[in-house]
Amino acid sequence: MPTHLRSAFLALALVAPLLFTGCQTTQSFEGIQSTTMSRSAMNAAIKAEAPGDYYIGRRFYKVDYKFWGWVRKPGQAWSQAQLVMMNEQTKLAPDREAGKFGSDNNYEYKLIGDYSGQIVYEPASNAKYPEFVLKSAELISTNPANIYNVSGATDPARRVIAHPY
Repeated sequence: MPTHLRSAFLALALVAPLLFTGCQTTQSFEGIQSTTMSRSAMNAAIKAEAPGDYYIGRRFYKVDYKFWGWVRKPGQAWSQAQLVMMNEQTKLAPDREAGKFGSDNNYEYKLIGDYSGQIVYEPASNAKYPEFVLKSAELISTNPANIYNVSGATDPARRVIAHPY
């Protein structure tokens, strides 16, 4: 490389940090690496789930909406999960049973039950969701890996319906 280009690159390398001192990244390299590792670990755990007659549910509580959360089959990626309305005629959802509505936001559960085949209209989102009839729920985690790409997706006050990746 010619000397004048080498000098220009060196000068740019020395000045560039000064140009960006007011900028702030939203996630450090370690954060990105951590997210990638936890996503990899989560995907490995999903692949290792035992097949069976149950579902995995992630509570997605929003103040303004009446859906329950995301439900998927064991071994299935979160991107294939369905946002459901919970039919609690047989069994109350864990938060309602505890008398603390929405207190289990973003918790992960092993769900026993099945889809009724009915589609339920949810007026706040102006959308229709499949109905899941709950028979029992077993807590898997109160702090599971992140399944959303949208910042603040689990904030109950935000009117954003984030889809899992």
